[in-house]
Amino acid sequence: MDENAGIVREHYDANVLAEWERIVGRPEFLLTCRMLERYIKPGDRALDIGGGPGRYSLWLAERGCDVTLFDLSSENVRFAAEKAAELGLPLKTVSGDAREADTLLSGPFDHVLLMGPLYHLLEEADRVKAVDAALRLLKPGGLLFAAFIHMGGGLVFLLREMPEHLLEPGEERFLTPFLAGDNYGGAAFTLAFFVNQNKILPFMARFPLEKLHLFGQESILAPNEHTVMKQPPEVVAAWLDLAEKMWEKEDYLSWSEHIMYVGRKTQ
Repeated sequence: MDENAGIVREHYDANVLAEWERIVGRPEFLLTCRMLERYIKPGDRALDIGGGPGRYSLWLAERGCDVTLFDLSSENVRFAAEKAAELGLPLKTVSGDAREADTLLSGPFDHVLLMGPLYHLLEEADRVKAVDAALRLLKPGGLLFAAFIHMGGGLVFLLREMPEHLLEPGEERFLTPFLAGDNYGGAAFTLAFFVNQNKILPFMARFPLEKLHLFGQESILAPNEHTVMKQPPEVVAAWLDLAEKMWEKEDYLSWSEHIMYVGRKTQ
């Protein structure tokens, strides 16, 4: 394991509960599950690479899928296994590096989730390795769900959660490439990679995949999610429905913090 991966692993080993609670009841999770349930059916074999403490893995297991969780953090994997046992759900768990997933697991899988590794691999060659490893485990015709944090999402988070940090000198390391239309890789909540949204499709085009979707996982809700999610259930439901209708509109992708590519393996 290289030094950068060690830094990321230490971060997640120390923040298992925070990561477990981070997405529960939030648009990112609720809307992403709507996309997953369009395609993933009971009995399907699903691999969750970089699935952290297992929110998506356990959600899929609850729906009758044969799920394997693979994560860099041994503490995340331990927590997920304990939570699965507590809930009486079958879940296979393995700890390892996404770039080497195909050497530690046996496919083929009907679906592979790659929601995490592409946030943290700073070098493009390493991101390519992670996608290649995922695809080697995916059956022909199977679906890859690959998530990115994009530059606009970083700005949305800054505006919503910590606007005063705009005055911090360290923010220039992010703002300079943001204004130039470039990517950013380096120090953030841990070592993290933020991609310019216009560079996602060119990156994914190098792989044997047919694009099905490119959508904002929070859609239009990220900038004001705290306000929206405090509303009565019928109001929240209406906003989630509207967000789903708008999540692929290119003009609004920048409102989201995370963007997901969904593609079908062609060979």
